Amino acid sequence: MATNIETHPGDSHEIPEFEAHASTTSLKERIKKHYEIASDYYYSLWGQHIHHGYFTSPTDTKEEAQVNLIKYLLEISELARGANVLDTGCGIGGTSRYLAKERACSVTGITISGRQVEIAKRLTQAETSTSSTGKLADDADVYSSGGSCRFLELDAEKMLEHFSADGKSAAQFDAVWISEALSHFPDKPLFFKSASALLVPGKSSRLVIADWFKSPQLTPEQEKEDIALIEDGMLLPPLCTAQQYVEMAKTAGLTVRQGPIDISHEVAKTWDISWALVSSPSLWLFAISQGRDGLAFLQAFRAMRRGYANGTFRYAIMCFGKP
Repeated sequence: MATNIETHPGDSHEIPEFEAHASTTSLKERIKKHYEIASDYYYSLWGQHIHHGYFTSPTDTKEEAQVNLIKYLLEISELARGANVLDTGCGIGGTSRYLAKERACSVTGITISGRQVEIAKRLTQAETSTSSTGKLADDADVYSSGGSCRFLELDAEKMLEHFSADGKSAAQFDAVWISEALSHFPDKPLFFKSASALLVPGKSSRLVIADWFKSPQLTPEQEKEDIALIEDGMLLPPLCTAQQYVEMAKTAGLTVRQGPIDISHEVAKTWDISWALVSSPSLWLFAISQGRDGLAFLQAFRAMRRGYANGTFRYAIMCFGKP
């Protein structure tokens, strides 16, 4: 009796050859184009939170796991209620809205994608439309908790220049929050320098990070077989180790408050779910129609699963402060 073997449409398509980024400018242009095209799809696939889920129980849904991750970051950071937060690489604003609603934070979300700003504003206004407080002067939508959200299309490499324009003090945020965006940035030391400058100094200051990393001391073969495919498909410059982030933070004048905490085991299920969600043949045809980056992106889902399974690809969270 023949055995039916379940196949995935991704098995029918080749993995594109690795394509190096011609320059940091071209990389950012590819990232922006990707999110302009894919953000609506992300929302339909994952909902408002475009980041890993932290699975604490076998019964956790993907939505519960995504909120679990935010709660864990709040736990390790001890972010003060009512804090003024810069959500860097905010996506479609899921974390920004959560911090505003649940912690009464005043959140400014920035993203390189104009389409993501449009979606973030629409979702936020839908949640705040019944609030009697309305909008603030800076176009922020206000929640009944007293928290608020506003969203800007802004390249994070220019955030220090933007927020310190017109003679304003650069140090104006209690916290800079960045979840799974820093791995995209070509100039990571610049980000740490800018984040440090934007933080109000003192015991309540926080730089909160969740991100993707490679394991230290990988062999050239491991780099090629696991990491390069992730970097290519996910439009990343070379991945760092978690310890490299710590060193960059210290160089920028920040102190370690917590971490790095490796939670790879608890978040790896994210990509098992993702691989199952991208099982529609029509989705793969759409990806192919977008060019080699579209196909490389979906094939990177497989590489992420393999990287977690092999221990070459890691996920960690950490928190820093500004003395």
